Amino acid sequence: MRLLGKVGSIGAVAAAVLLMAGCGSSSDTKADSTTTAASSAAQATTAALSTGRECTADDVKVDGGFGTAPKITIPTDCDPPKTLIVKDLVAGSGPGAQAGQQLTMNYTLITWSDKKKLDSSFDRGETFPLNLGAGEVIKGWDQGLIGVQQGARRLLIVPPNLGYGAGGHGIKPNETLVFVTDAVKVG
Repeated sequence: MRLLGKVGSIGAVAAAVLLMAGCGSSSDTKADSTTTAASSAAQATTAALSTGRECTADDVKVDGGFGTAPKITIPTDCDPPKTLIVKDLVAGSGPGAQAGQQLTMNYTLITWSDKKKLDSSFDRGETFPLNLGAGEVIKGWDQGLIGVQQGARRLLIVPPNLGYGAGGHGIKPNETLVFVTDAVKVG
């Protein structure tokens, strides 16, 4: 299963939201109150589960070197970061990747919420080609792979807004994604 493709049409979702907003009735006030109460309860639950500290790249443990399937351990004592985290774990060489360049990558994906491997090109034994910055992959990859050098192993911690947002492709809504990527070929 390749999980890097773009999410479906945002326009369709927006149209559905607008359609639902236009279908008002006298029970809307009650529905709004229920929705507000449910949202408040969800926020309280999330706040109760928060550790009060946002994780950094150094909190995520990665074992294995370039070219081998990594073992990724996500911590339980900190919260997922809210911004894109990029860290080279193994230095590469040569010029850094620029938007518009062809990249050939290997990767492993772990989901933050359940700390399980969801996808891995290493496991399939096939690399993943992409045109950087062309919107062929999630925004977290298009942004996080800028400057990667051939031979580099890079950790990407992708917040939901740069991943799959509301979910899709087997990803839960508002999921933080942890990728370890190997730049097999740049250019």
